[in-house]
Amino acid sequence: MRIDAYNQINQLYQTTKMKKVTRKNETSAKEQYTVSSKGQDYQTAKNALADVPDIRKEKVEALKEQIATGSYNVSAQEIADAMVSKFFDSTI
Repeated sequence: MRIDAYNQINQLYQTTKMKKVTRKNETSAKEQYTVSSKGQDYQTAKNALADVPDIRKEKVEALKEQIATGSYNVSAQEIADAMVSKFFDSTI
């Protein structure tokens, strides 16, 4: 790295010169913003999910009932299939 080229770069970009900053009348200028369509979609989805409960009680109760009665059976093949599909879905 050449240190002597630093001055040439400063001259090229005129970084050492001070620029005057002028202020506009702040009361007349209003700031505006817009939200992108992706942001609007995100907000809509967030509002829709706020109304949905975190736990589906009816499904939990049905599973508890099946476990209590002994009728809840999951085969080892179903577990293995679910694990493999989760693995390949996350790696792709």
